[in-house]
Amino acid sequence: MRIAVGQFAASPEWKDNLGACLDLAAEADRGGADLLVLPEGVLARFTEDRHRIREVAQPLDGPFVTELAAATAHSSTTVVVGIHEPSDDGRVFNTLVVLRAGELIARYRKIHLYDAFGDQESANVRPADEPPVVVEVAGTKVGLMTCYDVRFPELARLLTDAGAEVLALPAAWVRGPAKERHWEVMIAARALENTCWVAASGESGPRNIGNSLIVDPLGTVRARLATGQGLAWAEADPGVTAAARSTLPVLANRRFAVDPTVRPLGTLPLGA
Repeated sequence: MRIAVGQFAASPEWKDNLGACLDLAAEADRGGADLLVLPEGVLARFTEDRHRIREVAQPLDGPFVTELAAATAHSSTTVVVGIHEPSDDGRVFNTLVVLRAGELIARYRKIHLYDAFGDQESANVRPADEPPVVVEVAGTKVGLMTCYDVRFPELARLLTDAGAEVLALPAAWVRGPAKERHWEVMIAARALENTCWVAASGESGPRNIGNSLIVDPLGTVRARLATGQGLAWAEADPGVTAAARSTLPVLANRRFAVDPTVRPLGTLPLGA
């Protein structure tokens, strides 16, 4: 499977961001990408007044998703990208949409919200209580995660248990002391402990680090972007995955299963 990860700096204007997504999708299609992973929450980005995402959120049949889906109608590329979607409690969902052949084929609403490092995503975003999502792309199963989800290895393991050989990880990774190191270490860790590929798209711009990565099942970075707009490419060869799982049989050697139950926030004891 040919993977492209794309990044750009989102603005407060959804039409500008749609244009950037359309440009990257067209470039990915020209390059023969089976899968294009774009950043998290790019419908609109507000570095201040982040509550405004409540005002500009769009439903999944709104113009942003509809127009981007239409652009895939005559393409062989499956596009994964994040938007904000209204919920019924006044907040929004942080939702990944999967678009192919002109259609919305799947969605994943973010489970783990970024209430850390002084941020409080849950002030404006509603955490989902839905199970993880796996889709098939070019004969390969792809698991969906969003940004802060990468800090929770049990989610990546659940997706791997569901057959994922690639994890698609759209993100808007906020700058901060050691944060870029955290990003790189955890992407490599999720790849290594599950012997899978990780295609991680990081939004660039004044608040976020960019640094989109494609990492292989033995933790090697196969492609990387710095801070500008563009695409990075890699071939996720199933033979490489099979060889890694033979050489490093961590999935076969493990002794514990992960409970797929989604628990309410605050109900797990510290250390659980």
